[in-house]
Amino acid sequence: MDLAVNVRLPEPPGWLRAELAASLPDLASYPDPTEAVAALATRHGRPAAEVLPTAGAAEAFTLLAAALRPRCAVVVHPQFTEPEAALRAAGHPVHRVLLRAADGFRLDPDAVPERADLVVVGNPTNPTSVLHPAAALRALARPGRVVVVDEAFSDAVSGEPESLAGSVPGGVVVLRSLTKTWGLAGLRAGYLLAEPPLVDRLRAVQPPWSVSTLALRAMVACSRPAALAEAERIAVAAERDREALVAGLRSLGLAVPGVPRGPFVLVHRPGADRIRLALRERGFAVRRGDTFPGLGPDWLRLAVRDPATTRRFLAALEPVVRSRSI
Repeated sequence: MDLAVNVRLPEPPGWLRAELAASLPDLASYPDPTEAVAALATRHGRPAAEVLPTAGAAEAFTLLAAALRPRCAVVVHPQFTEPEAALRAAGHPVHRVLLRAADGFRLDPDAVPERADLVVVGNPTNPTSVLHPAAALRALARPGRVVVVDEAFSDAVSGEPESLAGSVPGGVVVLRSLTKTWGLAGLRAGYLLAEPPLVDRLRAVQPPWSVSTLALRAMVACSRPAALAEAERIAVAAERDREALVAGLRSLGLAVPGVPRGPFVLVHRPGADRIRLALRERGFAVRRGDTFPGLGPDWLRLAVRDPATTRRFLAALEPVVRSRSI
């Protein structure tokens, strides 16, 4: 059982699979993003000029690294490692701002150096599951600075209360993904929202037709009101399932820092690296924490699953954490 990957659904819902299948005859033509851009703009109440579809949200990190020339790029950690990797691959030095478990991994805008002209932060952050206040994110913005907010998991938070997608401040780039909620990791469907001049700079370095016809069709389908209502129901269920998981983990003596808000939780326990290996022997995969800057081998990330899976997981975990060998 995989609790390492943060994709909520095991496969796309039937209505989405049917819509994608209906688009197969269109594969003889080159992709046209026009309809997808219009649908995403309507979904967020933004002008079409502020929308750029991408081959998954991860492509946006590569575009940013190629289009921008930061003198002081800052990545707020712990978080998804791809933005830092993309910046370093493009030859940009990266300064790390490490949030502390003792502070609940909460963002302090004052911790970001004033000289930073590019700042990357996740919201909710992978792997900490912390949802930063929109006000704290807006406080990062200033003239001459680009702030990148990775909202790949924002639609997994009921109501999206801290999202900046509906009112993108100047100099801010918001990244979004369809992967997590709709089970589309293999399709690579994402997009970004920013001011038109910045969108134009990013589009200029994007490879031609990098976003497939099927990915664009998914963006249209998942932006409709019925799909948004379904996404909200999925988010509400995930929050309920997360609370059950957190309660079970804490009852077993594992520390869950801060206030998790995403469809995954970060846990701390001395010997967590050995717990991970023991769980693997029992048929459960969990995400190691030592590959995230600012964490180490005593951290694990767990994806939220349905109640039955959570019960099986906690039953497998209990004898492991009670063992004197861990």
